[in-house]
Amino acid sequence: MSTQDAEHRPPAGTVDDRPRGLTGWAAAHPVAAFVVLAYAISWTLWVPVVVGAGGAVAQVLFVVGGLGPAVSALLVTRRIGAPLGPWARQIVRWRVPLRYYLYALGLPALLFAIVNVELAIVGQEIDLALLGDRLPAYLMTFLAVATIGGGFEEPGWRGFALPRLQERFAPLAATCLLALVWGVWHLPLYGLGFVGPMVFAFYYTWLYNRTGSVLLCILLHGSFTPALDHLVLRADNLAVDVAIGATLVAGAVVLVVVTKGRLGFDAARNGAYRTA
Repeated sequence: MSTQDAEHRPPAGTVDDRPRGLTGWAAAHPVAAFVVLAYAISWTLWVPVVVGAGGAVAQVLFVVGGLGPAVSALLVTRRIGAPLGPWARQIVRWRVPLRYYLYALGLPALLFAIVNVELAIVGQEIDLALLGDRLPAYLMTFLAVATIGGGFEEPGWRGFALPRLQERFAPLAATCLLALVWGVWHLPLYGLGFVGPMVFAFYYTWLYNRTGSVLLCILLHGSFTPALDHLVLRADNLAVDVAIGATLVAGAVVLVVVTKGRLGFDAARNGAYRTA
């Protein structure tokens, strides 16, 4: 538990004036409180989409439901009395070296270029002519995800949960836990496909640990989604699914091995992200 999230236990013989009830539980278990509330907000708002309802109202609720993690992070931070400033400043932290922008904007395209090469090697026909239609769609999806779509999950997952998990667990273990929570959160939308988003968590952890920027994580989210939707230059089939999964897993393994499991984590630097 972070020292920012709860007071130390008082000495024997003194009055324990720490918060009790729901606030006390949230202060003692901020990540658990965040997860429960994020699931409750998102899953409730997604009910119309899950049951097959259409129309503008269902679509609005779907989009707003995606904000559940960010809203949960805000509410839990306020509830436990932690300062909002450091959490909020991560969302607009843009002054980071250019190479991290290249990572956030370029890595997904590179990974999916590798997927296309792999498919070509195994005899799957790749249609480069599709790029003419796919690139505009890629840009539109990127803008949608990075401004009103899934990118705004990141103030919750990376801005709130990840730094607290890394205070308690090693970076690799913290990432695995967050990957599971993040993946299962998608369950009402993806069904058994919820395991897919779990692989992406390792790429986000490294970027957050190196920059402390949730903004960069939003851009990475905005880049991964359209890459997955538009940059495989052939019709979907089993070979495509295998190539995507294998490439993403291999990339995550390389990241873990190269960083020796630290995934860019530095205790002093990461601690500063929580107070800057």
